[in-house]
Amino acid sequence: MTANNSSDDRDALLDRIADRNPSRLGVGRAGSRPRTSTLLEFRSDHSVARDAVHSHVSDELVETMGLFSVRTLVEDKDDYLARPDKGREISEETADLLRDACQRAPQVQLIVADGLSSTAIERNIPDLLPILTDGLDRRGLDVGTPIFVTYGRVDVMDAIGEELDAECCLILIGERPGLATAESLSAYMVYGPERGTPTAKKTVISNIHAGGLPPVEAGAEIVDLIDEMCDKQASGLDLTAADREFAKG
Repeated sequence: MTANNSSDDRDALLDRIADRNPSRLGVGRAGSRPRTSTLLEFRSDHSVARDAVHSHVSDELVETMGLFSVRTLVEDKDDYLARPDKGREISEETADLLRDACQRAPQVQLIVADGLSSTAIERNIPDLLPILTDGLDRRGLDVGTPIFVTYGRVDVMDAIGEELDAECCLILIGERPGLATAESLSAYMVYGPERGTPTAKKTVISNIHAGGLPPVEAGAEIVDLIDEMCDKQASGLDLTAADREFAKG
């Protein structure tokens, strides 16, 4: 193989990798600096990511999706970014409100939280939430009052699930945006939610968005998982262990 052919092969391989990967690969440079087009794209994507973090989910979406709206202990966006612990908990007044206004002891409690990307909620929830509610209903699972949480972190599901005595809890939350996408959503699930439940006892599906796992497909996977969690009364590593025991039997 000649040196020229070897170089052509490397270039072709790099092109194939770059086409299949959202990372910035083989973008070249102008001297010691990035090319102008690369720098402008980077700054544009960075702005989109910042907007996803600092914007808010619209009241129209919350109302259209029929979500009961509450908030965590967080006061504003700056407080949310500086104090993750406050995004995991609700006030006693909010707990009383939930107990008074929402269904108690559901098999499945659905929660939507803005998290670190309101854009992810706006883009994915309109397609994902109806699939979840319909799918869970077809499985014969009792779904509680769907809730929206402003300034929510993942573990707020533990507080809400505990207050409502839910058997299983699901939270759909905006992921930390990257430079490839600011629309990615995660679904965390836990059986027997209570405050202080470790992450190891939670099941998660991430990268839910049009360029990753499409919301329609994610909805079907989430329904299957929740059905299995309720059947085996476990989630996270406990569910994995239960699956292994079932396979052995």
